[in-house]
Amino acid sequence: MNISILVFGKNNFIATLSDQIRYATAFSVEVIDNLNHAVSQIKITPPDIILVQASLDGSMELCSWLKDQTKLSWMYCILFEDRSEQLIDRNKGWHRELEMSAAALNQGADAYIWHFIEEKTDPSLAQLTANHGLMLAQLTAGLRKAQKYRDLIRTNDMLSAIALSDSLTELNNRRALEWDLPRQIKKARTQKTSLSLIILDVDHFKKVNDTHGHLVGDRILHLLCKRLRHNLRCQDTAFRYGGEEFVILLANTNDEEALVVARRLNRLVCEEQFSVSNKLIINVTISLGTAYLQAEDDEQGVSLLDRADQCLLQAKTAGRNRVIASNYLSHVPHLKAVSS
Repeated sequence: MNISILVFGKNNFIATLSDQIRYATAFSVEVIDNLNHAVSQIKITPPDIILVQASLDGSMELCSWLKDQTKLSWMYCILFEDRSEQLIDRNKGWHRELEMSAAALNQGADAYIWHFIEEKTDPSLAQLTANHGLMLAQLTAGLRKAQKYRDLIRTNDMLSAIALSDSLTELNNRRALEWDLPRQIKKARTQKTSLSLIILDVDHFKKVNDTHGHLVGDRILHLLCKRLRHNLRCQDTAFRYGGEEFVILLANTNDEEALVVARRLNRLVCEEQFSVSNKLIINVTISLGTAYLQAEDDEQGVSLLDRADQCLLQAKTAGRNRVIASNYLSHVPHLKAVSS
């Protein structure tokens, strides 16, 4: 595990840290002595552990700021007390020492280490030094916390992937669409780009299940989605909307381009049979409806989906195995939908 450490301190402070920190190859250590620069760096690339020199201007402000950052609560902050007045005040008794330690922890530090002056035989050699044993113990605690956080993130990512994917088709599921569509709409409107979508349905799929069984039906859906997935552009995202119905989001795609994509997918499905097994080959067709994002569409994409769904119903009513675009609806009479 490559651990990143941010040291908020001066060079003379760095020199007093344990050699296991300064020269360790397993750590990525960055030194910053300016509060604003430190905050900016933490926001951009959050470190796993932060070592703070208490005597440096802005040190306590940094600790207090960290305490208020709930999204960064996993970072481990170790405050090194090297302020001369605090070190002198510590000698007033253990009660005072406990009060000072509690105050430092309340301000946002996860650990508080006294960075005291060790007197040398030659006064010129007097320097700040740390209780290296305690320092390394606290560093180990920080490493444990960082590892647990990374394990949690890894687990959450895996659970999210499971929750947002369809195990049969290996596509994103409807929940993923409900999360991604508003995000895509917001992005399109912010960047002033086009956005379209396709809804498609397998024609007469109930007949496939009734004739050959649900295992064959599942196999057809799997093969269909594999064919679609391999023929979509990198900017397209496919979702299983429910049963044999699917939605494809087309970023940076206007209505005419969406129609071209839909027609191409329609041909790819109907012009090549589906080989379920060596003994079973089935012809499959799909009906498709397309719609593109308009200014009056809601932020969640409900109206956009509804227009595409109306086009799908028109395609099925008109005989299936075809594409109907939303700009075509105004030119045809309303027909009663026919279920597959």
